[in-house]
Amino acid sequence: MIKQYFVEPDEAGERIDRWLSEQDEEFSRSRVQKLLKDGAITVNGSAVKSSYKVEDGDVIEADVPEPVETEIIPEDIPLDILYEDEDVILVNKPKGMVVHPAPGHYSGTLVNALMYHCKDQLSGINGELRPGIVHRIDRDTTGVLVICKNDQAHRSLAEQLKVHSINRRYYAIVSGNLKEDDGTIDSPISRHPTDRKKMCAGAKGGRNAVTHWHVLERFGRYTMIECKLETGRTHQIRVHMASIGHPILGDTVYGPEKQPFHLEGQTLHAGILGFIHPRTGEYVEYSAPLPEYFEDLLEKLRKTATG
Repeated sequence: MIKQYFVEPDEAGERIDRWLSEQDEEFSRSRVQKLLKDGAITVNGSAVKSSYKVEDGDVIEADVPEPVETEIIPEDIPLDILYEDEDVILVNKPKGMVVHPAPGHYSGTLVNALMYHCKDQLSGINGELRPGIVHRIDRDTTGVLVICKNDQAHRSLAEQLKVHSINRRYYAIVSGNLKEDDGTIDSPISRHPTDRKKMCAGAKGGRNAVTHWHVLERFGRYTMIECKLETGRTHQIRVHMASIGHPILGDTVYGPEKQPFHLEGQTLHAGILGFIHPRTGEYVEYSAPLPEYFEDLLEKLRKTATG
């Protein structure tokens, strides 16, 4: 499976083994070093050593050996389709659904459902395990995702993601009462030094990450906000909001283990996604309504705040 990565200007000068391990959660630094030694990772088409320091504009390709379980079975799982044409399909992902297969999750994923719905009409750039997938949201995050049905569309969307031109707006409920109505968090994000399943903000050598937030509604002990992403790092909103003392309600990874309201995962919803359509060249925008559990929680918070 060929995986492709692009180096941004602010990332130049970092060792390739460290850079790739921060870029992709499936890579440990030692695994990257082995792949480099085997010649399975190239920079601009040429093999390099682990000590190579990435440069602005580098195109890095990794020929990753397929895992043993590569056969992804199409599954007749209902999809909430927001829009579909010959190039893209936009879906409203429910809470609890993993986007693409990974160890421990080879069925019941969005990809399984897409393979049943789209048959063989999905882009193949990301390999067998991630057909059509150009970006993703966490398992317990809900909302709008775009999937590509051909490689041309995939390349177009991937480039828009690279230059941060895609309009991504999320809705979240955070703990505490934010003092200001608007704010920006500009803090680099990197892999947590001891827990590879987590990310952390502010560490030296992290990747540039910027989140803009705006208060929509206040409930005293909690606040509903809209977040606009300039970048799209792993767990970005969750990590950034926790870093300023306002973790997302329900997030037991970056917030307290005990959560009120019997929530299952963070209250985070990808509400709006806008991009240049790969075929027409026109800007298009799609939205996904808040899920029922989110609306019910808002009603409870409103009653608590006024009661």
